[in-house]
Amino acid sequence: MTGEGGPGATPTRHVVVMGVSGAGKTTVARGIAARTGLTFAEADEFHSPANVASMRAGVPLDDAARQPWLGALAGWMAARAADGVSTVLACSALRLSYRDVLRHGPPSVEFVHLDGPAEVIRERMARRAGHYMPASLLESQLATLERPRPDESVLVLDVSLTPDELVSAAVRRLGLPVGVAANG
Repeated sequence: MTGEGGPGATPTRHVVVMGVSGAGKTTVARGIAARTGLTFAEADEFHSPANVASMRAGVPLDDAARQPWLGALAGWMAARAADGVSTVLACSALRLSYRDVLRHGPPSVEFVHLDGPAEVIRERMARRAGHYMPASLLESQLATLERPRPDESVLVLDVSLTPDELVSAAVRRLGLPVGVAANG
């Protein structure tokens, strides 16, 4: 995709795959990137060492700990947009205020919310290895989650679908171009 700046330039696209830990955000976001050429980033990689240590210890992050992290994510998307690069980000984005921070990065952000029964998500969390977010924090994440409002225009997909079905649904329903050469 081409940059934001010149006359006739195609605007970049910026997709945030959101949801609680264990919903499949990273898998789906990577799948979208592979299918469309959008540049992928994992929001967890932007956390400070202190945030990671807290979560490893089973301590949920508060809003003060999340603000610099969200600002860094918005800045990353804005920098890619300035370079004419479209992105897909795996990020929890659990509250409206968090999504609003992300919306202040690039010119526009589209959200895909992976949502569904806590039992399905809990089972997925139990199967994954090497992730610092313990399954015990799922209840905290579910309590923090502010479901997207109708005026947010968020695409909601059922986590009960397979990862490939979720990727296909996101690409199709967002009208993302398929097979575009990777940018960035």
